[in-house]
Amino acid sequence: MTVLILTAEQDVTADMVVAQLHERSVPVMRLDPADLPGKAVLSADYAHGDFDGHLSVNGHVLSMGGLRSVWVRRPGEPAAHAPHPSPWLTAETRQALFGMLYSAPTRWMNHPRNAYQARYKPWQLRVAHLSDFAVPPTILTTAPRVAQQFAEEYRDVVVKSASGPPPDDPALALPTTLIGPGADFSAVAAGPALLQQYIPKRADIRLTCVGTQLFGARKTAAPGQVDGRYGDTGHDWETIPVPDRIAKSVHEYLSLSGLAYAAFDFAEDEDGLWWFLECNQGGQFGFVELETGQPIAETVALWLARRKTDRRVPESHW
Repeated sequence: MTVLILTAEQDVTADMVVAQLHERSVPVMRLDPADLPGKAVLSADYAHGDFDGHLSVNGHVLSMGGLRSVWVRRPGEPAAHAPHPSPWLTAETRQALFGMLYSAPTRWMNHPRNAYQARYKPWQLRVAHLSDFAVPPTILTTAPRVAQQFAEEYRDVVVKSASGPPPDDPALALPTTLIGPGADFSAVAAGPALLQQYIPKRADIRLTCVGTQLFGARKTAAPGQVDGRYGDTGHDWETIPVPDRIAKSVHEYLSLSGLAYAAFDFAEDEDGLWWFLECNQGGQFGFVELETGQPIAETVALWLARRKTDRRVPESHW
């Protein structure tokens, strides 16, 4: 039984998990959908009331009947490396690859259907409310007057991207930025703006979830630091216990979102309260493991290596 990892060729985080799987003698196939068609070959057979499918990468053949689990790590766009790429070829290749994988009775980390929905930050905020997290007051608006009123009510607010940096070359950095009520919000009319009450923090919290296992890490913030992704605080990530209340909310969030893996970011205020900022369904964990020694890669490998008991029904149906 083989673990299939969908990711780009250069992915250090995936390398860490592959090493753990190899230590356990678990067969692994690594595929970047960008290499299909080309370096990779697929074939799916729907006949005589049954289904069978095969993937071939560098001479390694994987039958869908021998598929143990799928880790959707950091895959490229299907057919992106084809000699003559096109939107049509990408659509056709996506249909072929994922249609075949969805037909197989396997376990997903994370299922693309759930992962796609989980990327939407406005949706994340609603699920966070339903999961009983502390969530800073937030608006998403194209109305300048609404943005102005929000800033006047909460005084110090931050503006952040809902979707992340645009796919430009060179890539752009879009840090969360602190603004005050005197700011000019007229540009909000040109595109949606996500505004959130500023939470003065004493630390950033990264909570990595693998199945039911939780790994908490804390990094002391620099004075006045707004975005923990940028700037050197002079502190490293340290392992911390996860409070019972947070653990309960995390498990509720994962249940509502259908995620097997997630990386939560929190801001810890001066009173020790953890404020929910976002949940990244494909977030990195390598930097946390390297600084804290937490066995996250090992735990991911163990989850992927576990067999599904009933292999008759595709995961989308159970």
